[in-house]
Amino acid sequence: MAAPHPPLRTIIFDIGRVLVRVDVSRAMQGLAQGISLSPQEIWTAIEKDPRFQDWQEGRISARDWHLHLAKRLGGSLSFEQFTEAWNRALDPQPIQNNSLFESLRKNFRIGLLSNTDPIHVAHLEATFDFFRFFPKSTRTYSCVVGASKPSPLIFRDALKSLRAKAESSVFIDDIEAYVNAARSLGLHGIHYQSPAQLRAELKGLGANLPA
Repeated sequence: MAAPHPPLRTIIFDIGRVLVRVDVSRAMQGLAQGISLSPQEIWTAIEKDPRFQDWQEGRISARDWHLHLAKRLGGSLSFEQFTEAWNRALDPQPIQNNSLFESLRKNFRIGLLSNTDPIHVAHLEATFDFFRFFPKSTRTYSCVVGASKPSPLIFRDALKSLRAKAESSVFIDDIEAYVNAARSLGLHGIHYQSPAQLRAELKGLGANLPA
């Protein structure tokens, strides 16, 4: 007879497309000023840039990233203009209601785990008030850790920061491969699709949430 799973104690959220809507095309439209490439071509070039992972994992500064892209793609945006355009990808209206975090933190440790960069981190933390439910020590960012999902290193860092065990934790992400990476380390996983689905699955794991 299989041993029962320990009760859920820790809930870890991805940010992009789980807590905050992301529309990369808006940012690329801003970056396209004075460049002969289309917004889609710019994003393809950035995703394939040999330094993109360094940017996501904190091995290049924000100003050096701006200079690197300006040199590679062209354009004449100042650093301030570049930052403003880069942050347009983040919709200011959050996906989840704060009542979710209010309810969860009564009985669980809650944390964040995101592949993100320093410009977005600064903007996110200054814009969204749900961060008040997540002390700084419980926010795990790829650009701080130096590793990104699906690397086991970033999941282990998140668990350590929350003083949590994998088997009593759940990770929530919109990308199924990242959910599976968490499961391979012993965490529960929820592949996020909608606020209603998230609440239903959390209830299924023992979270007492209001209707």
